[in-house]
Amino acid sequence: MNTGLDFGRVPAPDGVNGWWESLPPASPAVKVNGAQAFDWVVIGGGITGLCAARRLAELAPDASIALVEADRIGRGTAGRNSGFFVDLPHDVSSESYSHSVEADKADVRLQRHGINYVRAAVTAHGIDCDWRDEGKYHASVNKRGTAALEHFAQGLDRIGEPYTWLDEAAIGAVTGTSFYRRGMLTPGCSTVQPAALMRGLAAALPANVRVFELSAVQTLEQGPRGRVLKFANGTLTAKQVVLCTNSYAATFGKDANGLLPVYTFASMTRVMNAGEVAALGGQRAWSLIPADPVGSTVRRLITDRICVRNHFAFRPDVSVSASDLARAKAMHQRSFDRRFPMLKGVEFEYTWGGALCLSANNGALFGRRDDGVFEALGCNGLGLSRGSAAGKLIAEYALGQSNDLVAQMLVHPRPRPLPSRPIANIAVSAAIWFKEISAGAEL
Repeated sequence: MNTGLDFGRVPAPDGVNGWWESLPPASPAVKVNGAQAFDWVVIGGGITGLCAARRLAELAPDASIALVEADRIGRGTAGRNSGFFVDLPHDVSSESYSHSVEADKADVRLQRHGINYVRAAVTAHGIDCDWRDEGKYHASVNKRGTAALEHFAQGLDRIGEPYTWLDEAAIGAVTGTSFYRRGMLTPGCSTVQPAALMRGLAAALPANVRVFELSAVQTLEQGPRGRVLKFANGTLTAKQVVLCTNSYAATFGKDANGLLPVYTFASMTRVMNAGEVAALGGQRAWSLIPADPVGSTVRRLITDRICVRNHFAFRPDVSVSASDLARAKAMHQRSFDRRFPMLKGVEFEYTWGGALCLSANNGALFGRRDDGVFEALGCNGLGLSRGSAAGKLIAEYALGQSNDLVAQMLVHPRPRPLPSRPIANIAVSAAIWFKEISAGAEL
């Protein structure tokens, strides 16, 4: 029996991931070769798959578990994001991130659960990933952005979450630039070097987990002794399978599942010299998201680099072109120059894209499919915090455990299906274009 899963989409060379490239060389990959058997196979080596494999191993220490990744762990999507473990409501499809009181409180519970689970692993294993519990800044550049911040603050008041306002001088003292007009600090966000975190989590998995990289699943079928996953040079037979491939599981047409692969793009500068660091001033490291969800995210890193993230593009095939990357880099350069006129000679060293897994209604896929495969898909722009929680909880659910957060995930709305291509392409691309135009100076 074929499961109907689409494994035709695998990670593509979508630019040069600065997080990965700025790390020391990785150890050689272990690929799937020959025929092997496991109790569990987790497909997808991002944050969701890593947490699912870890939790399975913790709860079932006598079980054999394989974690398979089509790329290198840390080089793919989970190692390409901006490195924010966001604890608060953060819907990039919303005008001001938040929704209703009940939905926002549920988001906070779930996201903090994921953050705490990963933080505990980082602490226990001494994973070197520049983990910081210093919060994040929200900043506006005009009256429209300030109004959005005030609306977000009202939402935080309703759910009893703290924040601190910063005036123009105070946010300038943090960032070293006079570009921002007002800011707010929300203290519960953690930040990280995402590629280093993924590598570290993979290296610190329990002993009953085998990790396979550069091993793309080609087919998944039911065999006489279990489910058979076929690879280019071998097979894995599993009693149970957990699917954690996020955007790469998106389907369109007859069996559309409502998952939308929407690319976002980032660029990272070279290392600034001492003179450039002095010219910039401000705090040595900080992390900032825009008042408008479609604006520019900026991080100043402890390594004296600056990372800028903006621009969205709907790419159903989960790949981008050279022209996509060139356009994104030009937009990043414009955003960088407007924010940091004192750094005219600081060039971008890396530009890359990474796929977010969005849905039209902030929905997700969680639970057991009709074919018996377990799935945790759809993080809606919160891949690190929501993905880590979903990975941990899908393992608990798969092993028969019940708790409030598993129950919350099981009743979470499923993604609302969209029309088939090309109608979906036009509708989603038009919505993104309108939001980027509306973001204006926040880009």
